[in-house]
Amino acid sequence: MELITLLVEDNMDGERLDFFISEQIDDISRTMIKNIIDEKKVKVNGESKKASYKVNIGDEIIVELEEPREVDIIPQNIPLDIIYQDSDIVVINKPKNMVVHPAHGNWDNTLVNALLYHIKDLSGINGEIRPGIVHRLDKDTSGVMVVAKHDTAHRNIALQIKNHTINREYIALVHGIIKENLGTIDAPIGRSKKDRKKMAVIGEGKEALSNYEVLNRYKDYTLLKVKLLTGRTHQIRVHFSYIKHPVVGDPLYSSGKNPFGLESQALHAHLLGFNHPSTDKYVEFKSELPDDLKCILESLVNK
Repeated sequence: MELITLLVEDNMDGERLDFFISEQIDDISRTMIKNIIDEKKVKVNGESKKASYKVNIGDEIIVELEEPREVDIIPQNIPLDIIYQDSDIVVINKPKNMVVHPAHGNWDNTLVNALLYHIKDLSGINGEIRPGIVHRLDKDTSGVMVVAKHDTAHRNIALQIKNHTINREYIALVHGIIKENLGTIDAPIGRSKKDRKKMAVIGEGKEALSNYEVLNRYKDYTLLKVKLLTGRTHQIRVHFSYIKHPVVGDPLYSSGKNPFGLESQALHAHLLGFNHPSTDKYVEFKSELPDDLKCILESLVNK
């Protein structure tokens, strides 16, 4: 018997229990998931739930599997840009093109592989595949992330995410000219009915709020600072595509528009602020723009 502990992060809030498990555990069929739920081998915060139960941020889900699944996540000497570290947390600057945790097709060269090499103590709440991982950034989104070193810190930060008290600001370059200096996009997001790999603004989606501020306008482009008030999957990318200003280079939501030949979207997690899990004092960390985005902005200034 193997017990797998999963913690619901903000990008999966409101998903069905069976779907959440299928997204988190590789090589397990939907039929098997239904069976173990029916057999009450899945506990949500210590209680059995139906497959249709909608998970909430911070839910602790324990899955009992009959046959152990061998996992060998190898520590790898991959350079890490560590912004800050103490006995509770590690704050890193994640580069583009780095997957956060191992999954089918990406069992190595992930952030977790690097963390296991450089950091000897990480929280175990999310299991051996996701040690220390409280929240994620898309593979092609760069910027600041916090990692928990022990379970108490992990639960503390996860609760702040659930309560929307974490301060998250992104820098994004979008197509077109946004006229308003300040604005809010209030549009619910859920999984696309046309393409399950994509998210979309849909009426029955979960509440999604994004505040933005124009930092600069160029010919045909706008540079924004975006503050997330909720944390839905692909929220910034979906919201700005929805208002007809998709993020430059976005392979999913920009209709193939990529004038700068980017391999990823021009989106950077610039700032992360939260109450420290031990001191409860507000701490804030920033990450500089990646070089490719700096070069694009310099070229736009000269046009």
